[in-house]
Amino acid sequence: MAVLFLTITVIAASVILMAVGVLLNGRCLRGSCGGPDVLGPDGEPLSCSNCPLRRAREET
Repeated sequence: MAVLFLTITVIAASVILMAVGVLLNGRCLRGSCGGPDVLGPDGEPLSCSNCPLRRAREET
């Protein structure tokens, strides 16, 4: 039973660390090849060229 709890804890910690890494990285979300587009708040598809974070970084 201890191995089960240890396994669940390790997997949960890995998922949490990956989520924190994604949040701190600050990249825009992108759709995969052939997958659905990622839509912005205005309903238009987001890509690297129209990412709001990219524009903010270029201005600084």
